[in-house]
Amino acid sequence: MEPLIESRNLRFTYPDGTQALAGVDFTLHQGETVALFGANGSGKTTFVLHLNGLLMGDGYVSVCGIPVAKKNLAEIRRKVGVVFQDSDEQLFMPTVLEDVSFGPLNLGLPPDEAFEAAKGALELTGMATFLDKAPYHLSAGEKRRVALAGVLAMRPEVLVLDEPTTSLDPHGQHSLAELLRRLPQPKVVVTHDTHFARAIATRAVFFQKGVIADQGDVDDVIRRFRWDPRLEAADRLAT
Repeated sequence: MEPLIESRNLRFTYPDGTQALAGVDFTLHQGETVALFGANGSGKTTFVLHLNGLLMGDGYVSVCGIPVAKKNLAEIRRKVGVVFQDSDEQLFMPTVLEDVSFGPLNLGLPPDEAFEAAKGALELTGMATFLDKAPYHLSAGEKRRVALAGVLAMRPEVLVLDEPTTSLDPHGQHSLAELLRRLPQPKVVVTHDTHFARAIATRAVFFQKGVIADQGDVDDVIRRFRWDPRLEAADRLAT
């Protein structure tokens, strides 16, 4: 089966000379939710920013068989929905409904269709009663759900979430895990939270110094990461 996302020998160096990715080979298939583990600075976020062309390094990346290249970015970004770690980066309109309908309107949908898509996404994320609320009045968990609704309103084929449990209390984390399990899209999830990863992921990969140093069953990767002294920052997954 052709992977929905594939990278081969993906490399990226920031302008200050920091090599963030040093040859990443990765695949995501239909039905998978893959947790990305690793210490801060290991390359996880840099990697996922390549999946919809926010960054473009050397090597090969494709989404649904389409190479991630400048000429394909509009199509790629319709297929890959990204929920950033800081929801405030995605919420900027006066009301929740306007925020969630912004993406569909940008895709060229007529206003009536865009608002219907937004309302459907808010219903799906449990935020349908917040249509007229100002996003900055929402709690951290509510903002996360609205940001996710904004992505879902564009009907992506793949979801990418960067540290989705940041600022969420245990109830919010549990509620988000339940929601993500209900969504049909394959997912790539950057996280340090092993409990959350166990709740949603079918597979895990471990980033170290810009490469994937380990991958496999979630519990197996966590166990090896804890016990292998060659792997740095083991305490990050020991909670």
